[in-house]
Amino acid sequence: MSEEVAVRWVISGRVQGVGFRWFTLRRAQALGLTGWVSNLPDGRVEVVAKGPSEAIADLEAALREGPQWADVDRVENANFPHEAEIGKFFDVR
Repeated sequence: MSEEVAVRWVISGRVQGVGFRWFTLRRAQALGLTGWVSNLPDGRVEVVAKGPSEAIADLEAALREGPQWADVDRVENANFPHEAEIGKFFDVR
């Protein structure tokens, strides 16, 4: 059985205006994760997700690739407080 974890990523590069949030939403929902994805004012994208560690690893691999028109330069991650309120679904903010 997989450990449940919560992670926050900040993705840099050409990641806004290329369908990155919707790509992330579909992938996270397919993996059964909860959390959100949102554009940041500085042009980066923030993703917070909670779920089994294997699913989190799969999402991170997808974030490093991004959708077809994205150009991911950097993916920074940090543990997110497991007890923080993340919600019951994965959505776009």
